[in-house]
Amino acid sequence: MEDFFTIANKNFKSRLIVGTGKYKDFEETAKAVKASAADIVTVAVRRVNILNKDQPLLMDYLDPKSITYLPNTAGCYTSEDALRTLRLAREIGDWRLVKLEVLGDKKTLYPNMIETIKSTEILVKEGFEVMVYCTDDPILSKKLEDAGACAIMPLAAPIGSGIGIQNKTNIALIKEQSTVPVIVDAGVGTASDATIAMELGCDGVLVNTAIAEAKNPVFMAEAMKHAVIAGRKAYRAGRMKKRKYGSASSPQKDLI
Repeated sequence: MEDFFTIANKNFKSRLIVGTGKYKDFEETAKAVKASAADIVTVAVRRVNILNKDQPLLMDYLDPKSITYLPNTAGCYTSEDALRTLRLAREIGDWRLVKLEVLGDKKTLYPNMIETIKSTEILVKEGFEVMVYCTDDPILSKKLEDAGACAIMPLAAPIGSGIGIQNKTNIALIKEQSTVPVIVDAGVGTASDATIAMELGCDGVLVNTAIAEAKNPVFMAEAMKHAVIAGRKAYRAGRMKKRKYGSASSPQKDLI
């Protein structure tokens, strides 16, 4: 059966989105992205050189014609900063599909949902297709969808923590109520975390730190690729029912 991963009316093959930060150099970034088979990479507009040709350019290692760049607002703590950053991205590369994150504080890196919702409404009115990093609150996630977000991106855990999904119930509720893609973003630490997200029914997973800070980022990128595929297939297959007691695998009739 066909199983398209569609965001803002665009189809993608891979349900794994990867970040481009924290690698030792762009060469390692490119190798990891290739191993992940991701079709989309996030780019922190405020932190990555995309203009100064005297310095290394990410575009020299990852061709924006063959992979989708997703500009994001990493490091923004106000709506004004986030809006300015994404408007700059639009001017530089005519990017309309963007990832919005407006952080609340530097310790937890949790999103400021009041500023996030306000920013989403403004960006949608300006013609952006907005994928939004948010808390795992079903009520606030629904408000983002109502504001016009093209994808909801609830955190599994704090950014860069690597502790995996802390609230499966809320993630499942968000997926159940959403009519746009739900992509787990932040907190994934290893391949099994990505598989769990997909088994919950999520449409995709975004991973950066878990790959970039692995002892072997390229191997971990490949592991994440397979984890997302396995989790998606398991979800579509429909898992067996959980039972309180044992149930023999072999038939009980006509035993010798």
